[in-house]
Amino acid sequence: MIRTRLTALACAVSTVAAGLGIRAWADGDLAKYAGDALYTALVHTLVVCAVPRVRPRTVAVGAFVFSCAVELLQLTPVPAGLAARSGLARLVLGSTFNAPDLLWYAVGAGAAAVLHSVPARSARSAPVRRPVRPSDPPSGPSRGATGGRSTDP
Repeated sequence: MIRTRLTALACAVSTVAAGLGIRAWADGDLAKYAGDALYTALVHTLVVCAVPRVRPRTVAVGAFVFSCAVELLQLTPVPAGLAARSGLARLVLGSTFNAPDLLWYAVGAGAAAVLHSVPARSARSAPVRRPVRPSDPPSGPSRGATGGRSTDP
């Protein structure tokens, strides 16, 4: 579980770095919509930090629903009022509703779910190897002292 939390934390830091990098490098719609997708991916990774055994699909749906709820909250004056007082509130809550953001939240949730499920699939598909102990019988058919030939008449 600690390894999962550390990986999720590294992904969260990378997601924030990607978001800041895109904001510095690009502008307009590319920066805005990439930021929307990364916002949902960040929510996904933070939930995995808190609940490491959560399934990728479950956390992706939760991150998408959370992001949509924040977007719909922007239809009220609450986020704009908080954003006017705090830059952090503006980053977390936004200020104005924009319907296309909902699509980009889905893109971010989907991408996060795919990336989250890759290590789980790799772990499930890897063969389980247990150490061989000297007291364990050899695996496979036993050949005995005759080298596998039958000694029956």
